Amino acid sequence: MPNIKSAKKRAVQSEKRRANNNSRKTSVKTAVKKVMTALETGLSVDETNVLLRDAEAQLARAKGKGLLPANTAARKISRLAKKVAQANKK
Repeated sequence: MPNIKSAKKRAVQSEKRRANNNSRKTSVKTAVKKVMTALETGLSVDETNVLLRDAEAQLARAKGKGLLPANTAARKISRLAKKVAQANKK
């Protein structure tokens, strides 16, 4: 446990950031999983597109907060959009 005041503050800030990052990461994973589940269960095109938009927003927000690298977020969005587009063709 830190003894110096600035080290104590840093420990508190780090814990707060860790909790926020964990929460954001979980919400991103959940949004992506909802899209994948919608594709597997054959949900309607409109509902799948709404879920895709939500997942894209979550990924973009995570990228903006520095949680994901820019290319990682872009790659995940691209792959999801591609799967949704293929499912919409069928």
